[in-house]
Amino acid sequence: MVVESIDVDESSGSKANWAFIQNLKKAGYQLKVYHFSKKDIVLKDISTVKIRENRRSFLFLLSRLERYFRNYLKIELHRPLENTFGFSFTLMNDRNSIVSELKNMDIKPDLVITLSKGGSFRPHHALLQMPEWHSKWLAYMHDPYPMHHYPKPYTWKEPGYEQKETFIRKVSQKAAFSAFPSQLLKEWMGQFYPNFLRTGIIIPHQNVAYSHEKVDFPEYFNPENFNLLHAGNLLGARNPKPLLEAYNMFLNRHPEAKPDSRLIFLGGSNERVMDEAGKIPNIIASEGYLPFKEVYAMQQKTAVNIILEARSEISPFLPGKFPHCVNSDKPMLLLGPEKSEVRRLLGTEYPYWSKIIDSQRISQLIEDLYKCWKISPESFHLKRPDIKEYLEAGHLKKVLDTVLEKSA
Repeated sequence: MVVESIDVDESSGSKANWAFIQNLKKAGYQLKVYHFSKKDIVLKDISTVKIRENRRSFLFLLSRLERYFRNYLKIELHRPLENTFGFSFTLMNDRNSIVSELKNMDIKPDLVITLSKGGSFRPHHALLQMPEWHSKWLAYMHDPYPMHHYPKPYTWKEPGYEQKETFIRKVSQKAAFSAFPSQLLKEWMGQFYPNFLRTGIIIPHQNVAYSHEKVDFPEYFNPENFNLLHAGNLLGARNPKPLLEAYNMFLNRHPEAKPDSRLIFLGGSNERVMDEAGKIPNIIASEGYLPFKEVYAMQQKTAVNIILEARSEISPFLPGKFPHCVNSDKPMLLLGPEKSEVRRLLGTEYPYWSKIIDSQRISQLIEDLYKCWKISPESFHLKRPDIKEYLEAGHLKKVLDTVLEKSA
């Protein structure tokens, strides 16, 4: 496995990578993980190699010159450079660093899986430089890429977008296999790169049992309360305002809920919640990121987990936190478009779904959830063993065994 990062405190993508590796081990595969994490990471009973950045290359020198111009001279060069080369000097140097490490590999793999995060895809860049592995390469595409292939309203054109498009087209053509966390994402990317429809399989983000030490909850989180919890970034397209309005309407109709109810937002980009949090004690917004072990513990002990998606015609993403929400066995309040991967998995009959802008319906759903919780908090569960099984090692093994048969 060639992985961008396995540091669970770094990003949702890194958490998903870590969980994927853990379930591969649980499924009985022998693994060797090459990773480009920023710090040393030890995985129990799994062989890992931390790839070091080559600091003696010409590309490294160019990357530091660009950074010097940006930080000290306040001259932005990354846009014209990426318009010319498609990618930053840093990414290209990292790619070459990964290739150099992989060339020294002392095993012959049956399958090479590339996992990335965000919008960099460093491992995929590296594998394109190694044609000897293309027949055994499984390229995992966690999100749409490049950014102009995102569904609206996320869509925008990055510097060097044409070269980035060429890069993904090459990945779709050279990798013997491709994988996506969701069926809708495979179909979405297949519009632009039809080869993904031929090579693509579905490997959802994995559910694993995290064994963390005992966590002390922050003072605003009482697991005995009716907590509605949103964990993760509130990116520009994820507008919390209708949810805030809906929660206020709920409290106005049910003032008796104020002592034991909280709407909690954990993670970065919470600025749009801060003002409301100051006005209403029942709305809480964390100041910046919290350690993953704390967030995960609260996800497991909350009454309701919230998945907030963008206002769009489609949401092909499977959020990295979805397995955590499923593992909690607590109801989810799903706010997003009618066509979304989460709704596809939960089913169109799932009762606690609303479009993101419908404050009236969201408020009614919160009221319904509160009444059910009030009557019997101990039996207030999601009750979806089918989805739990879909996200675990047994299903993963069935899918990958078919790939290994083809690559043999």
